[in-house]
Order: sequence, then C-alpha cells, then structure tokens
Amino acid sequence: MTRAETAATTRRALISAASELLDEGGPDAVTLRAVGARAGVSRGAPYGHFENKDHLLTQLAVNAWNSLAEEAGRLRANLEAPVRARLEGGLLALIAVARRQPHLFALMFGTPANTPAAVEAADRLASEFLALVADVVGEADAPRYGALLMSSAYGIAGMELSGHLAKETWHVSVEQLVHMLVDPIRPGLGEAGRSG
Repeated sequence: MTRAETAATTRRALISAASELLDEGGPDAVTLRAVGARAGVSRGAPYGHFENKDHLLTQLAVNAWNSLAEEAGRLRANLEAPVRARLEGGLLALIAVARRQPHLFALMFGTPANTPAAVEAADRLASEFLALVADVVGEADAPRYGALLMSSAYGIAGMELSGHLAKETWHVSVEQLVHMLVDPIRPGLGEAGRSG
C-alpha cells in the first residue's frame, strides 16, 4: 500500500469514527482524541488530517450533502418513475437523514456553508434538487418552489424529531405531507406570485 493509500484509509477511518461518535452523542462527543481512539490510530493522526474539531464536523456535513446530491441524481435518472414521485423521493431522502441520524441532520443545517468544500457540496445538492424540481415546474420556477419544498421538508423533519408531528394528533404521515406539498404544484403557477 502506498503512502497516499495509507493516508486515505486513515482519513476514511477517522471520518467513520467521527460519524459514529456524532450519532451516539452529538457534536460534543466528537473530539479529535476520541475520534483517533475510535479509529484505532495514533493520538496525533487526526491532527494530520483535520485542523480542528470544526474542520472534521464540516467534513461530515460535506459528506452528507454529497450523499444526498448523489441520491437526488439517482432519483432523477430513474426515468421509469413519474417526475412528481422522483421529487417526493428527494424530499423524503432529506427527511430520512433526520430520522436515521438526527445529529448529522442538525449539523448539516447548522454548519456555515462558507468554506470552499462546504460551498461546493451545498451547491451540488442544491443543483441536483433543483433539477428534480425543474422537471415538475420548469427551470424558471424551480428556485422558488425548491426553496419552499426544501424548507418545508426541513420543518417536517424537525417537527417529527421533536415529537410535535404525532400522527395521533395531526392524522397524517410524513409521506402524506410530502405528497400534499408536491401534488398541487403545477408549471407556471409561479407567474401569479411574481406579479403580486
């Protein structure tokens, strides 16, 4: 194994360990020392790959954005599925992150997108998601509808995580809410909003 391959393997192990620690105890559980111990590497190894804890946490958010972008791309490539079903799938993929990894979900939307890697990953997700939206409403209306749908999915996920979206209270599932968001959207409906 070359030195570069060894470094890449160590970096992957550190990221995997950080992800596990984040899932188990939130951002406070992720320290470079704990990550190194979990990954089974030397005490100084994490510092050779990450400047500090914030740098490592940002990498976890970047990986999550990239993973969601890939999922949106796969959904869009599935031409056998109706465009609205693909869009619903994109929204549900975001909500699924909150369900599986609530600390990662909070980290994604709490991490400032101001580093080059974060900007690139967030833009990639936005681009893939907007392509799903554009397939339904057209490119001109995609940004506004995309913002509405993404912020609504974020709110749905947050309410579900906090326990304030109990089906017994609201008599609706998350999947039904997402369908209710997407179903009434029609191409050109955004024109009325521009004039008012």
